[in-house]
Amino acid sequence: LGMSKSQGCFGYPLSIFFIVANEFCERFSYYGMRGILILYFTNFFSWDDNMSTAIYHTFVALCYLTPILGALIADSWLGKFKTIVSLSIVYTIGQAVISVSSINDLTDHNHDGTPDSLPVHVALSMIGLALIALGTGGIKPCVSAFGGDQFEEGQEKRRNRFFSMFYLAINAGSLLSTIITPMLRVQQCGIHSKQACYPLAFGVPAALMAVSLIVFILGSGMYKKFQPQGNIMGKVARCIHFAIKNRFRHRSKAFPKREHWLDWAKEKYDERLISQIKMVMRVMFLYIPLPMFWALFDQQGSRWTLQAATMSGKIGALEIQPDQMQTVNAILIVIMVPIFDAVLYPLIAKCRLNFTSLKKMTVGMFLASLAFVAAAIVQVEIDKTLPVFPNGNEIQIKVLNIGNTTMNISLPGEMVTLDSLSQTNAYMTFDVNKLTSINISSPGSPVTAVTDDFKQGQRHTLLVWAPNHYWVVKDDLNQKPKKGENGIRFVNTFNELITVTMSGKIYANVSSNNASNYQFFPSGVKGFTISSTEIPPQCQPNFNTFYLEFGSAYTYVVRRKNGSCPDVQSFEDISANTVNMALQIPQYFLLTCGEVVFSVTGLEFSYSQAPSNMKSVLQAGWLLTVAIGNIIVLIVAGVGQFSKQWAEYILFAALLLVVCIIFAIMAQFYTYINPAEIEAQFDEDEKKKSLENSNPYITLGANSQTQM
Repeated sequence: LGMSKSQGCFGYPLSIFFIVANEFCERFSYYGMRGILILYFTNFFSWDDNMSTAIYHTFVALCYLTPILGALIADSWLGKFKTIVSLSIVYTIGQAVISVSSINDLTDHNHDGTPDSLPVHVALSMIGLALIALGTGGIKPCVSAFGGDQFEEGQEKRRNRFFSMFYLAINAGSLLSTIITPMLRVQQCGIHSKQACYPLAFGVPAALMAVSLIVFILGSGMYKKFQPQGNIMGKVARCIHFAIKNRFRHRSKAFPKREHWLDWAKEKYDERLISQIKMVMRVMFLYIPLPMFWALFDQQGSRWTLQAATMSGKIGALEIQPDQMQTVNAILIVIMVPIFDAVLYPLIAKCRLNFTSLKKMTVGMFLASLAFVAAAIVQVEIDKTLPVFPNGNEIQIKVLNIGNTTMNISLPGEMVTLDSLSQTNAYMTFDVNKLTSINISSPGSPVTAVTDDFKQGQRHTLLVWAPNHYWVVKDDLNQKPKKGENGIRFVNTFNELITVTMSGKIYANVSSNNASNYQFFPSGVKGFTISSTEIPPQCQPNFNTFYLEFGSAYTYVVRRKNGSCPDVQSFEDISANTVNMALQIPQYFLLTCGEVVFSVTGLEFSYSQAPSNMKSVLQAGWLLTVAIGNIIVLIVAGVGQFSKQWAEYILFAALLLVVCIIFAIMAQFYTYINPAEIEAQFDEDEKKKSLENSNPYITLGANSQTQM
């Protein structure tokens, strides 16, 4: 045991401040990279949403599966300190590789702004991600356990507080990076062509990872470092295997029963190992229900962000983008952890309530379940405001008169009269099979029948401008615009082609009496310029939109005012989101409170109930529950194709509630132990044995219950 001089600071070992700083930098690095990853896939590689999401979730699950590898390396070979250092180097290289993979000048030999060989970039980024998953996952079980190692016996209270500080560092790191890296991404950079600056957005996390590594090494002299204890996981697996095999061999009535199934390993393994494995197995058994909590928790990044995209982000004077709502969790954590630690727990203790670790975790699950009920209520409110889109064999038609005369349109079951430059109030829904005839006419002219193969499940805009002139536009927007953006399209009433440029996006060559496709813009006022050979030079070609809210869609009709200069009139296709994003705050609040009592406590509980040589085994087990949680989301989302999103939320809430009740019952039967006491008892027994006067009647102090 290499013990070092433990220098103190506020009664804490000085070394833990290096560990907390290291964790802060590492989390900043990880969340910064992960935050822009999905956009990198969709924008840089032009992958579709499903492909990007699948790769993204696979990567996240991988990051939580590699801890088992990290624990193996630390326990059987390098020890925690060397493992953290060597895997951090791998991690830093991985971050560097992915930032190199995003430099498009790497293969852009003809300088046209797009990489000439995309596979090179894809291969590099996949290698980078693999190295990152190995690095971040491998050091995860070691860092928190290594921090716990720095405390002496009898510093439990301080150690618990360390786990809270550790958790705060994680969230402070993720909070800052989720705010900062998107800002870096939107910068323009490049040698030959300017583009979104992914190399910088990936490069800053890479630099911080290097800083994290240096900070950690600087504290080297102060750490308590324990020697690796041999391949514990292998030993555990072999011992369990032997016990099961032995039990199976002696299954006849002739052999006396043993107190615990693991006792069947006594022929081959020593008592100490068996009792350590028993401790680990009892905790691992409690872990079985935990993935369900993570399944709900990890949906903040996916489902809840998509929910925010159907809401309005104007909160007072602030304007919040849907993907920025996730920072609410990190902000609340930074506020809630100290409140729980300094105020709530002491109050509960004063009331003489025995609020044990497992009770806290049960409450955490219950709160997360409530958070999803809150999300479902918000979803029901949103659904009331959402436009109706056509299902299955329905079609929807809206009529827009872009001519100068009044037009009459007869549709199945209704007659519409539209003045010049006006539209029907809403899309009208028809069954494709019952759509008999649509006729258009104007006073004093013959009737024209509209012939068009209307696409089922689609919205259509019928443009009419003269008695026998019409055009059916198949709208390319069959849902609310994503990410809370606004869809804008232009209709040209000139005789020549027009081109419109609107905040950097171009609607090229919109033909006469036709509509462009939609393009999407974030909220705010946008300027646009119209160019056409038909516009006289003295005319003003620049216009502004009115203030675009969130999630709306508009058609702008470009026409001549008094026969010469262009003028623009807007028509609403999809109304803006009306439900405010602030309504998501209660669900975030409930989930965050759940996380504080569940996650911080769980880490600490795993540490306190494990024998000294099995700490990282249990940490790895704890992280494995997160990986399984992520996989549950993929399965439930894949299998349960719900027509209503709120139903999915309620399903998740109900599943977690059931799991919460099961966990509460399991927790009732758990007796807390003090591994150190049991270890000490073994040490004493061994001393006595070696003194050759061993008394066979010493009983183990296994049931000495210690308060957590």
